Amino acid sequence: MMAEHGDPCTGSDMSYCMNGGKCFKIPSVSTPNCVCNEHYKGSRCEQFQLLSISNDKEETGMIAAVILLLLLLILFVLRKY
Repeated sequence: MMAEHGDPCTGSDMSYCMNGGKCFKIPSVSTPNCVCNEHYKGSRCEQFQLLSISNDKEETGMIAAVILLLLLLILFVLRKY
């Protein structure tokens, strides 16, 4: 048994998970499930998750907004010269 998740997938289900995720079957669930590697998420580990220095979504959004504004300001200043 794979951890507390169920039994490892066999046959054609072994390729169900993407990006190196580990496939397992839970007897009461009809579709296979995945345990994703670091930096991947999604039901089949299909989504790459970018690194973030903050786990707080509001703080991450604020950091992205400040960086975007700085880039726009730099482009505006460079355009004048």
